[in-house]
Amino acid sequence: YFLCRPGVCLVVSGPGFLHTLGGMANATINCWPLIVIGGSSDRNQETMGAFQEFPQVEAGRLYSKLSVRPSSLEVIPAVIEKAVRTSMYGRPGSCYIDIPGDFVNLQVNKSSVKYTECCLPPPISLAEHSAVSKAASVIALAQQPLLIIGKGAAYSHAENNIRKLVDLCGLPFLPTPMAKGVVPDNHPNCVAAARSTALLHADVIILLGARLNWILHFGLPPRYRQDVKVIQIDICAEELGNNVRPAATLLGDINAVTEQLLEEFNRRSWKYPSNSEWWQKLRGKIKNNEERSKGLALQKSLPMNYYTVFHHIRELIPKDCILVSEGANTMDIGRTMLPNFYPRQRLDAGTFGTMGVGLGFAIAAAMVARDRTPGRRVVCIEGDSAFGFSGMEVETICRYNLPILIIVVNNNGIYTGLDANSWEQMLKFGDPATCVPPVSLLPNAHYEKIMSAFGGKGYFVKTPEELQNALKASVTDKQTPSLINVMIDPQSERKKQEFPWLTRSNL
Repeated sequence: YFLCRPGVCLVVSGPGFLHTLGGMANATINCWPLIVIGGSSDRNQETMGAFQEFPQVEAGRLYSKLSVRPSSLEVIPAVIEKAVRTSMYGRPGSCYIDIPGDFVNLQVNKSSVKYTECCLPPPISLAEHSAVSKAASVIALAQQPLLIIGKGAAYSHAENNIRKLVDLCGLPFLPTPMAKGVVPDNHPNCVAAARSTALLHADVIILLGARLNWILHFGLPPRYRQDVKVIQIDICAEELGNNVRPAATLLGDINAVTEQLLEEFNRRSWKYPSNSEWWQKLRGKIKNNEERSKGLALQKSLPMNYYTVFHHIRELIPKDCILVSEGANTMDIGRTMLPNFYPRQRLDAGTFGTMGVGLGFAIAAAMVARDRTPGRRVVCIEGDSAFGFSGMEVETICRYNLPILIIVVNNNGIYTGLDANSWEQMLKFGDPATCVPPVSLLPNAHYEKIMSAFGGKGYFVKTPEELQNALKASVTDKQTPSLINVMIDPQSERKKQEFPWLTRSNL
């Protein structure tokens, strides 16, 4: 549901504009096209302390690709066209247009307005043929290749060509979080369940619209081999060579460049052998990790753990639903436990790690789904802390009667919390502001009552049976918003990692 055209946000001056800066930064860092149009104080009141006066154009430059105030009414169409074009062309991002208050009642001769036709769709650029040939040669010589699919590939609508490339060349692939579903997670070449092993031992890595930033540990040891060869495919020239010196760089549209690679490999008739030691190692690690996750998922003890909860969610939600996810462990574990089968149907905290976006994402997705694919459900899975950032958007969901299913995985805290008995013991030591850990939230909070307060359906569940019943009822009811508040063990965490130096900060 990423659209080629930008989204538009209209806001008032001062604090209204300031509240958009986080969203502008989030869009720019995540490479999404966005136009923000903000009102501002009258020009003849500048420096006088006008109502909500603030240097908005200057502030917007830090968060966007373009921040501009039209010099007159006549040039507004040209400025709008430039902002739309800038937001979409190259690496997408946000743009800000500042409209002074005195523009509202100004009048000009219509003939003096500089009308501009809407810009053409972004041009599709191809990589140099020599670069394609070099990349194919490096891949063909790889002993342990790995294809990493980034959300740039999802944005480029490259799923068909990437699927063909994976099948033609027999390459193991790893999707980044919002690229899940570009090639379905249940494809036999998906090695997401062996992510750490795949990254650590690959000798050639092909980046398809993925950046070597914190999500991919910068492409550096100890998470990667010292001698790993990286092939970068990206629409942004400035990205090529970031953090590593690539063996080959292919500048261009992901879909178009993937098609170039397909043509090259069709000529070469090369396919990576499926019985190689590398594949055996990856499949062994996948089987081991899946068995460990399954063991945790099938535990019968109460309170439930994360894996048990996600096991039942996976079994009962529609396979074609749009998944929105945010939180700490909730998002991390959900990424591994909840498969995606279609592209552009997963939204999470993203490259910026922005918390509080979940319900806003879910509302936007539900509005688009209602118009374009009626009947497709939006499932928003939140940690209790993440839900707290924007929980009152439940009112918006109910006001517009959007049948969103919200699942709050509630562990009474951030990463870990306290059960009710431990909370009571803590209070004996004094004021909770000084005695209770700051990552602990109020135990057994009834978030589901926020939903029922506005006319939706709320469920408070503690057992697998209650969770199954609530999920079945919510999925069956396609007209009413619902929220399932799932209580889990406050000390439940993700399964232990194979590397002792792994920390939450680099998961």
